[in-house]
Amino acid sequence: MHENGPETKLPVHQVDSSLPGDDHLPPAIAPGTRFDRVELAGAFGDLGTLLPIVVAMIFINQLSPTTVFLAFGLFYVLTGIFYRLPIPVQPLKAVGAIAIAYPDVITESVIGAAGIIFGAFLLVVSLSGLMEKVARLFSQAVVRGIQLTLGLIFLKKGIELILHRDLFLTGMPGKFSEYPVNLLIGILVFGLVLLLLDNRRFPAALVALAVGAGSGIALGGFSQLTLSFGPTEVRWISPDPGDYWTALIMLILPQIPLTIGNACVGTAGTCASLFSGSPLLSKAKAGMFALTMGLVNLPAGFFGAVPMCHGTGGLAAHYRFGARTGGAPIMIGLFFVLLALVLGEFGLSLLAIIPQSVLGVLLVFAGLELCPLLRNLKTNEEYFVALLIAGIALAVPNMGWAFAAGMGVDFFIRKMKIRI
Repeated sequence: MHENGPETKLPVHQVDSSLPGDDHLPPAIAPGTRFDRVELAGAFGDLGTLLPIVVAMIFINQLSPTTVFLAFGLFYVLTGIFYRLPIPVQPLKAVGAIAIAYPDVITESVIGAAGIIFGAFLLVVSLSGLMEKVARLFSQAVVRGIQLTLGLIFLKKGIELILHRDLFLTGMPGKFSEYPVNLLIGILVFGLVLLLLDNRRFPAALVALAVGAGSGIALGGFSQLTLSFGPTEVRWISPDPGDYWTALIMLILPQIPLTIGNACVGTAGTCASLFSGSPLLSKAKAGMFALTMGLVNLPAGFFGAVPMCHGTGGLAAHYRFGARTGGAPIMIGLFFVLLALVLGEFGLSLLAIIPQSVLGVLLVFAGLELCPLLRNLKTNEEYFVALLIAGIALAVPNMGWAFAAGMGVDFFIRKMKIRI
């Protein structure tokens, strides 16, 4: 089994993993797994990325809440135990966006087929050692370009959620819908998060979620709560050949460049920056991330779970709100297991009453964590490639084109020894 990622082949410019105002947060290189309230706050820091996609897919694509949340929960727990770092578990963004946009075509069985194909592909590239060769294609400039792109996308999406007219993800406007209530809550929560960003007594993410849930209930959230407890139906999925073909063409091919660039190489690079010097980095390699994603997604696909990955943005979100150890993913994982097996439909309804603007604020701060990683680059040529990737990605709908263009330009510049 090959675990080596690009950081063993390419120079990684080390940076101080502390952040401005980080004096009250734990150090990046933690002595062991912790389960304190700061880790708990960091555990919920990535909900702004996860919830909008997952809740929308459950409602729109008719997925089983228990299947979806149990898969996320178990993957998070296993990730925390194995890596002992705040490695995230996220839905595949390209898959989620396409599934939500075309629910008549992307059915539960197609989503299951996507998970099976995705898991099998990742197992092949990781166990065969191909990931190491593929990862070498991603220089530091390309990795930072991917991180910058995702940071800017998170900022854009977060602001869109804050400015959205509807208060809830379900589309229900809530009370006082004639006023910009969602925006006002977003401004309030943004100020609170900024004020409490490095506060260990009142962790920012937990305060934001508490204020969000309270305001959601006060503004009509109770009217959409479903008082149904216990697990929902878990179904065995048997995709037919047409489902596999649809999944491959519409979901997996657009996703692969993002997975290799962000979930594998990008996550490994971000770990190397945020946890510089940690002995735990021996496992945090691109090939190993591909292996763990493959091991989970392949069986989960047969139950219609949302295909899952690791990711740079989720790591930044967990870190920004205080997570430094594997305690954060273990805690959020146990929360999702509880949500899946005990709370059921009620738990899904409870998550859906968190205002969109609160999730948007979490996304904004996750984006602001990613963008400064660009400072690792040293030369004008590296900055040129990274900014080119971000510019193309923001202009075209398929980020895979941006990554491919950036890799091509990066190779040409280095091969021709061009100076900018």
